[in-house]
Amino acid sequence: MDQDTSRDKRAFVAPLVSTLLTLPTALVAFFAVGLSPMACDSCEAAASDRFDASFDIAFPVFTIGLLLVLALLVTSWALPWQRRNSARRVMFAVLAPTAVVLDYTVFAGIVDWP
Repeated sequence: MDQDTSRDKRAFVAPLVSTLLTLPTALVAFFAVGLSPMACDSCEAAASDRFDASFDIAFPVFTIGLLLVLALLVTSWALPWQRRNSARRVMFAVLAPTAVVLDYTVFAGIVDWP
């Protein structure tokens, strides 16, 4: 059997570590995004309207970003467990938690904070 097509016995390590990092990070980010409308509870009407308008755009963007994170995580698990896919598997596993941070950063950048 060729070296590249042989089964990789440690193929689960990168997706597992990524899952253990990504899911809690995504949960904390989702919690922070969910609480962010309270940032403008005491705002005047004009600031509140600006915040609400920007939040109405930012929340769907954040949600789509989380779907992208999920796709990266599933891809890291779904790649065939052969040695030739090791680099791709690690790449997708590293990108998943990184994408959560980037997703929250994009959300925070879109919102017009008071």
